Amino acid sequence: MAAVVHQSSLHSLPLLSRGKVRDNYAVGNDKLLIVTTDRLSAFDVIMSEPIPDKGRVLNRMALFWFDRLADVVPNHLTGVDPETVVAPDEREQVRDRSMVVKRLKPILVEAVVRGYIIGSGWKDYQATGAVCGIALPPGLRMADKLPEPIFTPAAKAELGEHDENIGFDDMAARIGGELAERIRTISLELYRRASEYAATRGIIIADTKFEFGLDDQGTLHLMDEVLTADSSRFWPADEWRPGISPPSFDKQFVRDWLETVPGWNKRPPPPSLPADVIARTAAKYREALRRLTGIELED
Repeated sequence: MAAVVHQSSLHSLPLLSRGKVRDNYAVGNDKLLIVTTDRLSAFDVIMSEPIPDKGRVLNRMALFWFDRLADVVPNHLTGVDPETVVAPDEREQVRDRSMVVKRLKPILVEAVVRGYIIGSGWKDYQATGAVCGIALPPGLRMADKLPEPIFTPAAKAELGEHDENIGFDDMAARIGGELAERIRTISLELYRRASEYAATRGIIIADTKFEFGLDDQGTLHLMDEVLTADSSRFWPADEWRPGISPPSFDKQFVRDWLETVPGWNKRPPPPSLPADVIARTAAKYREALRRLTGIELED
C-alpha cells in the first residue's frame, strides 16, 4: 500500500513553502522539488484528514498532460528523478507524487479558461450577463456550453483567500499587454487540445486554470499543475444536462457533506471527515485518472 502523506517532512532539502496541497523544496539554486500531498482543501480550508492516493493521482495526471501538450508551450519539468534528490529514508515520501522542476519567476495571474458556464462564472452571468467583462448571449442555462471558450483571468490570492476574477485589461496592466496576449492565446489552445482529447474519453472539461512562469531568459513556461481534478472541472459527458450542476470528478463529496454540517462557518478548524466521504472522494480521483488517461495506480 502506498504511503499516505498529509504533510511531507524532508530534512535533506530546504523547505520553501507549503500550499494547500503542495510542499515546495529547493534543489540547488535553479530547481524545485514539488511534493503533491494527500491534503484536500474545500472552501479554501485544508481538511484535517488526507485523501489516500490523491497526491499520486494529481501528480500522474499532471505528468500526462505536460507530456501531451509539450509542443504547445515549454513546461517546467526537468526529467530529474525526485528520488535521486532526497535522502534514502525520504524516498517513500516523494515516490510517485513529486516532480523536480525548473525554478521560474511565477506570473501572479491565473489563466482561467471556461468552456461551460458554471460556478463563479454562472453567478457573474446571472448578475451582469457577462463573465469578467466578456458579454455572453442572453438565455444561457447553468452548465450550458459557451459559443466559444473564454479566457477569464484571476489574480492569485494569499493562502486561505479566494482568487479574484479580473478583466483582461487589468491583467495586461499588471504584467504587460504582450505577455498577457501570449498567455491568453496559449491558454485557449491548451484548453482546446485538452478538451478535444477528453471528449474521446467521455469527459467534458468544463473549465480549468493554468499557471505560467518565466525563466532567466524570459521564456514562458507552463508550471505548477495542469488539467488535474483540482485545477479543472471534469464532468462525465453522459451525465451532462444544461440547467443542472453535473456530477464532477473531484472533491464534490466533501463539499456536499460540509454543507450539511450544522454551525460550521467555512473557516478553520474544519470538521472531521467521515470515513465513507474520504473513501468515496479517493475513489472519484482514481476514476478521473483511469477514465482520462487509462492509467491504473499501483499500490
